[in-house]
Amino acid sequence: MSPRTLFIGDVHGCADELDALLEVCAYRPGERVVLVGDLVAKGPDSAGVLRRARERGMLAVRGNHDEHVLRWHQGLMPKGKKLKPEHKQVLETLTAKDWAFLESLPLHLHFPELNVRVVHGGFVPGVPVEQQEPALLLNLRSITPEGEPSKKLEAGYPWASLWKGPELVIFGHDALRGVQRYPFAIGLDSGCVYGRRLTAYVLPDDRLYSVEARRAYMSMDD
Repeated sequence: MSPRTLFIGDVHGCADELDALLEVCAYRPGERVVLVGDLVAKGPDSAGVLRRARERGMLAVRGNHDEHVLRWHQGLMPKGKKLKPEHKQVLETLTAKDWAFLESLPLHLHFPELNVRVVHGGFVPGVPVEQQEPALLLNLRSITPEGEPSKKLEAGYPWASLWKGPELVIFGHDALRGVQRYPFAIGLDSGCVYGRRLTAYVLPDDRLYSVEARRAYMSMDD
């Protein structure tokens, strides 16, 4: 039997919930763990999440919040831009090894042996992967009725509902819609940091696992 791969939704600094989810999944050393982005910010222990990822050899793609704190760290944010408290906490707690790990994260990952691609935001249907816009890989949520990509939930249809494959895309970023399952796409952001759940999808089992958040660390309205 081939080793399992555990794909895990937006952790957002919820290190205790990450530990609990790995236990519920009966994770064994040597199995592959892939985080779908937004490892940091909003939750209580971003540094703990990154430490676990580094020490256990987890793979991950970059999320929009990971990108945001990196831009602050690198001095690339526009002048006058206000630093939010949830990002300030990340900047104050990460180590040099943590920053190096975040900087190493790609915008998407390909697992040809599983026929799977992983991205944080999404892929615009009908556009070759190599031609996708980086900002949309981090932030895509919807496709408008006119066929245009949008970062806004209310702008149209979930992009994943229109994705025709042939590869299965596993993604995060869309806590309001929650877990999504379509023929060729699975969304794993179930709003852990907002007091809901942290979710994993495991292959080749084709199973979803989840654990409840210990508490709501932020409001969805923030």
